[in-house]
Amino acid sequence: MTGVRRGDVFSGGRYGRIRMDADVRRRERLRDLAGRLVAGYDELGTIHRLGRSPLPFADAVVEIARDLQELLFPGYRRREALDRGNIAPRVEALIGGLHARLVEQFRRALDHAHEVDSAAARGSERAPDFTARAEEQALAFLDELPRIRSVLASDVRMAFDGDPAAKSHDEIVCCYPGFEAVTVHRIAHAMHRLGVPLLPRMLSEWAHGRTGIDIHPGARIGPSFFIDHGTGVVIGETCEIAARVKLYQGVTLGAISFEKDAAGNVVRGRKRHPTIHEGVVIYANATVLGGKTVVGRNSVIGASVSLNRSVPPNTIVTLEKPQLRFREAA
Repeated sequence: MTGVRRGDVFSGGRYGRIRMDADVRRRERLRDLAGRLVAGYDELGTIHRLGRSPLPFADAVVEIARDLQELLFPGYRRREALDRGNIAPRVEALIGGLHARLVEQFRRALDHAHEVDSAAARGSERAPDFTARAEEQALAFLDELPRIRSVLASDVRMAFDGDPAAKSHDEIVCCYPGFEAVTVHRIAHAMHRLGVPLLPRMLSEWAHGRTGIDIHPGARIGPSFFIDHGTGVVIGETCEIAARVKLYQGVTLGAISFEKDAAGNVVRGRKRHPTIHEGVVIYANATVLGGKTVVGRNSVIGASVSLNRSVPPNTIVTLEKPQLRFREAA
């Protein structure tokens, strides 16, 4: 090291050239990677949106859901210092902002649905302007909020009456994942009924990720509905659930199989999931399958039961008690 400055060793000279050569090679590899990715966008055209109308923005949809929850449950979420004196202007401001944002996201969803309909896309040179329809849907949806609040109040009462661990209605609203999933479902289902594309599914999958509860927005669920614990519950698109139904964790209300047409494509729009009548209780990890399966009023489906046939009213369905086997460890 005699006669060589430290900076020459680490910043210049042979070591500096080595580092510069490595930087050049890295940039070349990254440039090559970028080129391969861009080429792949044309090869796999089904999973890019380049040059197409923008989809609903996921972050904006989630923010809408959070603001809707603030309207449905004032004082529980973002703003706590609310009272009778200041709530009216707060609600008015929220509704005004929500309407504008809903119109934008609904319009994007309608644009996308038009694009997906290949027959409609071929039949017109340019997509129609869906702004007016989005405005109508947004107003119709916001008009549903008082009804949704009323149904959610019945869900809270059902949860409180059905869970001795619950200390208050506030605890259910603040803490219960089952109630959160049902809240988002009731919002998503209202949009679904109005014919809003894509957004209902985005909302249901957001709730699914947060709670572990998967409810398709098409499922029809009556008032006073309670999911206890909740993780792993699956409720399919064509389920019909009456009032005062209670589910435990791991319950699946699903389909047996998917009918296909002559070309081998899945037939859509058929009833594939069960009907659950009023007052039914379904315990943990039970599976109820099939569009023709009906669980009669006030029946009980026991834990881990697998069911693909109808059950009369006032019936208890359980598995035969399994036997435990004990043997000496080796």
